[in-house]
Formats: sequence, C-alpha cells, structure tokens
Amino acid sequence: MRVVRPGELGEREIEAWRALRAASGAPANPFMEPEFTRAVAEVRPRSRVAVWWEDDEPVGFFPFEKGPLGQGRAIGFGVSDSQGAVLRPGLRPGARAVLRACGIAMWEFDNLEDGQPVFAGAASESFASPVIDVGEGYAAYEALLRVQSPKFLRTTLAKERRLARQADGEVRFVFDERDPAALRTLMGWKSAQYRRTGRGDRFAKEWISTLVRRLHQQRAPGCSGVLSVLYVGERPIAAHFGLRSATVLSCWFPAYDPAFAKYSPGLVLHLRMAEAAAAAGIGMLDLGRGDAEYKNALKTGELTVSEGAVFVPGAPAALHWLGREPARRVHSFVRSRPALAARARSALNGVARLRGNA
Repeated sequence: MRVVRPGELGEREIEAWRALRAASGAPANPFMEPEFTRAVAEVRPRSRVAVWWEDDEPVGFFPFEKGPLGQGRAIGFGVSDSQGAVLRPGLRPGARAVLRACGIAMWEFDNLEDGQPVFAGAASESFASPVIDVGEGYAAYEALLRVQSPKFLRTTLAKERRLARQADGEVRFVFDERDPAALRTLMGWKSAQYRRTGRGDRFAKEWISTLVRRLHQQRAPGCSGVLSVLYVGERPIAAHFGLRSATVLSCWFPAYDPAFAKYSPGLVLHLRMAEAAAAAGIGMLDLGRGDAEYKNALKTGELTVSEGAVFVPGAPAALHWLGREPARRVHSFVRSRPALAARARSALNGVARLRGNA
C-alpha cells in the first residue's frame, strides 16, 4: 500500500477505482467516485488516498483527510453523504493497520456506506437515508405515491396547478441548469435558511462554497454536478444542487424562495426532479441522512449510513475522544427523543430570530 495525493492518481488507477465500484454491487453513489475525492483535494490540501497494489494492479482505494495532529477524517467530512473504502472483493485489511499505514491516529466518519467490512463494528450510531426508486419510471413512482402518500401527492399537485394559474409568468423546470447565477441564488437561499433555523451556515466556509461551484462545472462518468431549478418566468423560485452518476442522483442542497412558500415549491421541485431523473435513466434519488416530513412522504425505501470513528490507541486518539464523544452522545440522546428534539429545534429557531433582530 502507498499513500498519495488524489491529484497524483493516474488514469490507470482512476479506471481501476471506477471498475471496483461498478463491481461492488453497491449503489453508484457519486460521493464514492474518484472525481469527488479529486474535487475535494483541490480545496482541502490535506486530502490523501491509500492505494493497495497486487501483482502490479491497483486493487483498493481509501480516501481520507489528514489533520495536522494525525487525526483523520472521511474525505469531504461534513458534506459527503457516502464514505468508505473501495476494495477488491476479499481484500480486508485490519482497520488499525490501515490507519497506521496512512500515518493517522484515528479516522472519523459521519456517513459511512453500509457494507464496509474494514470498519465493521466502528459505528457509534446508524441512520436511515431515504431513497426514491424511479427505476420503473416516473409514472410507476407517482402511482405508488397515490397509495403510500395520497394526501401529500394530492396537495402538492394542487399547489403546482395553483402556482401555474396565479404566477406572473410561465412555470417551467430545468433539470440541469448551467447558469452560475442560479447557483448563487440557491446558495443565498440556503445560507439564509441555515441562519433562520439556527444552524451553522455551510456556505460561510470558503472550501465548501468553492467545492460546490467547481462541482457544478464538473462532468465525469461517475460524478457530475446537477443544478435543478423551478422558474416562474425568468425568476427562480426553488432549486437543488446535487451530484449524479449514471444511475444515482445524490440530493444535497435544496432551497426555495420564501416569498413562494404557500405553493410548496420545494416539494414541486422534488417531484419534477424525480420525473426528469427517471427520463435520464437514473434509477434512484438518494435524499440523504436525516429525518424530515418531505423525505418520509417522498421515499420508497431506505439505505443505511453510520457515524463513528476508528482509533489507534494513544494520546491523540484519547484527546479526540474527549473532545468529540460527549457532544456526540448529547446529540444522539436528543435525536432519539422526538419531543425533546422538537423543543431543541424550536429553541434554535428562537435564537436565530433573536440574532436576526440584533
């Protein structure tokens, strides 16, 4: 095994990575493709990839970020929705041996892909990641919604028709919008939403905003940026930016113009995204980890992702545990109690309103 910078991977290694992912049987999540790792490396200089070789052939890849004190994290930690190693079947190195070879004392993850044998048993908590299956076409999906979520579908379609009647301009949907101005609008909405709900603004971090802008321009077999926009005339009223492979659309950053909230434009947008994705040959939309009413209404199934960490015993690992584990346990305690979680969200919203009035 050798450790390299992602930009040092040659075409032979990139093709081997793609082939291993295709042969794995796992959903073709674009976050697990080499192009995502290389994009992150452009804005996160401490990104690295461990590469396993056998008989002069690359047979495994493990992307990670290496901190200054030897702490390691999943590539794109905090924004990546699928993480882990890409290995040839049967290749199962020990987790601690991998960390030692990478020169890190620990490796932290927050969206570990299900079925990662190297890190089996390292998860502290697992979560559902709702998905929409449109493999049989959009008509079949909508028929399922009529049975599974009839009130949601009926209400959303009625609001879409009302928007079309009352809007000052034609209502239209663009699945793959290339205009950077539309992306800036989405990022502005999302930042405002983060602040309004008392959450940290991801786009206030330069590396995240730069990464999203670069991925918007990226076209690669397994990882292309897709900006979907719902317009009234020339005015965007809802948008979503995600990543797609040939068969999976990973939903990432959705937001809408609050001025149009009564029409539920975000929900309308997701239905049109599902329709356009099915027409483009995409079989699955991964809505991402997290409990939300709209995800429960839209989903047809779930994947599983996990958070946790692997440690090499020693002082750096102990310091990290002391710094992170208490807060993680508090968050887990609150999440597991719906009434308490609702009060916590209400408190965050109140703090956000106070900040806005300050």
